Amino acid sequence: METLALILAGGKGTRLDILSQRRSKPAMPFAGKFRIIDFTLSNCTQSGIYDIGILTQYLPLSLNEHIGSGKPWDLDRRDSGVTLLQPHNYWYLGTADAVLKNLEFIQRREPKYVLILSGDHIYKMDYRKMIQQHKETGAKLTIACQPVDFKEVSRFGIMSINKDKEIVEFEEKPKVSKSNLASMGIYLFDFDLLKKVLLSIKQDDLDFGKHIIPHLIETTQKEVYAYLFEDYWMDVGTYDSYLDTNLAMTKDYTELDLYDPTWKVYTKSEDLPPVKVGSNSHIQNSLVSNGCVIEGTVINSVLSPGVRVGKGSVVRNSVILNNVIISTNVTIDRCILDKKVTVGRNAYLGYGEDYTPNQEKPDLLQSGITVVEKGAIIPSETKIGRNCRIFRTAHFTSQEIKSGATLA
Repeated sequence: METLALILAGGKGTRLDILSQRRSKPAMPFAGKFRIIDFTLSNCTQSGIYDIGILTQYLPLSLNEHIGSGKPWDLDRRDSGVTLLQPHNYWYLGTADAVLKNLEFIQRREPKYVLILSGDHIYKMDYRKMIQQHKETGAKLTIACQPVDFKEVSRFGIMSINKDKEIVEFEEKPKVSKSNLASMGIYLFDFDLLKKVLLSIKQDDLDFGKHIIPHLIETTQKEVYAYLFEDYWMDVGTYDSYLDTNLAMTKDYTELDLYDPTWKVYTKSEDLPPVKVGSNSHIQNSLVSNGCVIEGTVINSVLSPGVRVGKGSVVRNSVILNNVIISTNVTIDRCILDKKVTVGRNAYLGYGEDYTPNQEKPDLLQSGITVVEKGAIIPSETKIGRNCRIFRTAHFTSQEIKSGATLA
């Protein structure tokens, strides 16, 4: 085998807060019918990589059910396929530690190259181009990278390169940096080097960004190179980025083309009836998935499969996940509703112009987004302000919930 792909899919996604209470970040729904991990899996199969290990950890059930045998991505093959790798005895303590704990699995495959990927980014990428550059430069490690805003450098591993694309400096999540070239968390290793470095560095929380990459840059020459990726790539790890990236898919022009027949994004689809649009409904700039019934108005929003929008209701600038029931004369503005939420008649979510940050999580909710946990029931006639967190166990003692509140 030439290339084995390992997808790191155990992330908790703590900044997604309520949305990651019962699922890992890669299992999060996106753009209606997809899950975040669908993009990485589709990139692999479109790139001709069919032997894949998925390293899961945090709440893996939803992700495991979604992937199954890998059939939607053409991974249910006799001589290759997808393998779900969960920790045994010990939890993964770092990204490289996760790979180290699965070294036996990798060795059985006897790959020449190991492509290490993140399962929680939105992008389309032909990995064959990266592999080709890796071969041409004689690299032992190639890291995919992309420029980011200088204000964002503290979120990434930042590197400096020379004219030959050799990485000469690397710093993990610096507060300030003279470079803004960020690691995308995509690493292509010669397996011999990967095995050697994993076994040689003694560190409990072994991590690629903190330990492996700085060590290799310091101790090797002409072996660690950057692969510059210039297309769309997005990390949707916060409420704001999750909502805004979803809503960007509804625009007339989108940087990420979900409808490109030459590079499809595959997923496990539910067998649901076609979308039904009522006689008095109105839909504008929105993604509406299979099984939805729309009798009201949907504007600049994303509706996942099985959503119902009642008569006289308005859904605006929102992401509504699977099987949500929105009753009659409801208004929903700049909200994220997780699966199986029920909203009673005449309710208003995202009410008013008060943008008081959430009192418990001001760092997560301050732009006006209100979030409702999976399975919550919103009583009829209820008004909920902005930057609110509504849990499934919420007990409503008032018909008006002020902005910034958390109901648990």
